[in-house]
Amino acid sequence: MVESFPATAVVRISRGTFDPARFPEVREVTATTSEYLIPAIKELPGLIDYRAGTSPDGSVVHVSLWESDERAEQMSRLKEMIVDTRQAYVKVGVTFTPIVNYPIDWTI
Repeated sequence: MVESFPATAVVRISRGTFDPARFPEVREVTATTSEYLIPAIKELPGLIDYRAGTSPDGSVVHVSLWESDERAEQMSRLKEMIVDTRQAYVKVGVTFTPIVNYPIDWTI
């Protein structure tokens, strides 16, 4: 089944890398930050879906789907994300790449 999204929908990708030896620490940060991130993100209008994952190969990713670029940009102002979570990840050696919002070209 193909879901229908608004023509303005975007996928927001936040990615970080770290020394794979620190995988247990980074995975723990992903789990513990979810306790305050999930409720905060759920309050933002325009959220369609959100996923987070940590790879033992040394990367962590947060992927979210939003109704529009404007709605996705709320994440750039969310204290729980830009201050609390970022600091927690930096403490365990995560380095972030620039966050990108992608307009959706196609879906399955």
